[in-house]
Amino acid sequence: MSARAGIVVTGTEVLTGRVVDRNGPWCSEQLRAIGVDHESTVVVGDRPADILAALRWLASEGCSLIITSGGLGPTADDLTATVVGEFQQRTMVVDQPLHSRITAILERLTARWPTVDQESIAAGNLKQATIPEGATILEPVGTAPGLVVPPAEGSSGPTVVVLPGPPSELVPMWQAAAQTEPFIEATAGRVPIEQSMLRLFGIPESEIAATLRSARAAGIGIDELEITTCLRRGEIEIVTRFVPEQQQTYDDFAEFVASSHADTLFSVDGTTIDQQLAALLTGPPLRTIAVAESCTGGLVAARLTESPGASTYLRGGFVAYSNEAKVSLLAVPAALLEEHGAVSEEVAVALAEGARSALDAYVGVGVTGIAGPGGGTEDKPVGLVWCAVSLASGELSVRKLQLPGSRQLIRDRTTTVVLHMTARLLREETE
Repeated sequence: MSARAGIVVTGTEVLTGRVVDRNGPWCSEQLRAIGVDHESTVVVGDRPADILAALRWLASEGCSLIITSGGLGPTADDLTATVVGEFQQRTMVVDQPLHSRITAILERLTARWPTVDQESIAAGNLKQATIPEGATILEPVGTAPGLVVPPAEGSSGPTVVVLPGPPSELVPMWQAAAQTEPFIEATAGRVPIEQSMLRLFGIPESEIAATLRSARAAGIGIDELEITTCLRRGEIEIVTRFVPEQQQTYDDFAEFVASSHADTLFSVDGTTIDQQLAALLTGPPLRTIAVAESCTGGLVAARLTESPGASTYLRGGFVAYSNEAKVSLLAVPAALLEEHGAVSEEVAVALAEGARSALDAYVGVGVTGIAGPGGGTEDKPVGLVWCAVSLASGELSVRKLQLPGSRQLIRDRTTTVVLHMTARLLREETE
């Protein structure tokens, strides 16, 4: 059996949703990459009793390693180090060399604020330098040190890696933590874990459930694999985890999915539509793109710029929300708007061609719709969206959508559809 680990994410701001947790998923992926089985992630507030209960529960579940994030700051609610010391039955002590290093860091940081309360700074400094006796110190990236805390001498249980909350501090400390002797000992039973992802678009999640049943009936040992499906950004992700000995079983499963969903499977290696479109635009040949958006309000342009190197192919974009902007910025004929309305096939095409012409791009994208919650009519209800992709070669793709859900979901789903439309049209052009 592989070594097992748990994650405890602390912070009332995370528990209540004011801050989205990024540390738990990131740490989970790092654990998988080194062959450690991730048991569970527990999110708790800043109450010491809750943090301690989470540590004890993960220990009872057989975790040999526990990762905590958050609660290492200088304020009174940052109590993770103290709680971990209690959990590991280790006395809290002031580490004088660490105290000196934090002092030096704080002196540099507070030099620009001469009126800062030095007494409070000193108290916070002392608090951050107070650590469980016998802990391995991970050098601070900010002011908070990380810690690797094994059980006290003569005790058994998991090693606890204590990391700060800010991802910019946590991430650099991970490698240092993984190289410590207690960490290596706690993960001695690690087993390599492979992870592969298939992505599909234009298919309901219920069809994947049926495909899994069919694969099992066909004699493929999918019960040997850890398969999860997720609907994200309008796409279906099939994530499969397995040990190397199960590679052939996974290959058989992936081939079965590919043969069953040849029209909707667009990624067999985990690449996103964003990455695939970026590769198509980059070429060769290089093909530039410009976008004109109404209801999506710049989300298409934002998705395009998420890919590194987008400046090589993205000429720019327009958020032409009003009819006046559509006319003045993109040369959409006023008569066209009057005759067909802003949410129409004709205007979507005019937006795409207007963006392409205005910025001298090879690809033009136009989006117009009614995202809601108001503004819909019987003829044009909320969720109606027209999307158009125009190429300088004369190729044109237009799609009418009628999407359910909230304003956010409609806008997000539309953006994904537009990226797929653009990628498909470019692929067809080169075939």
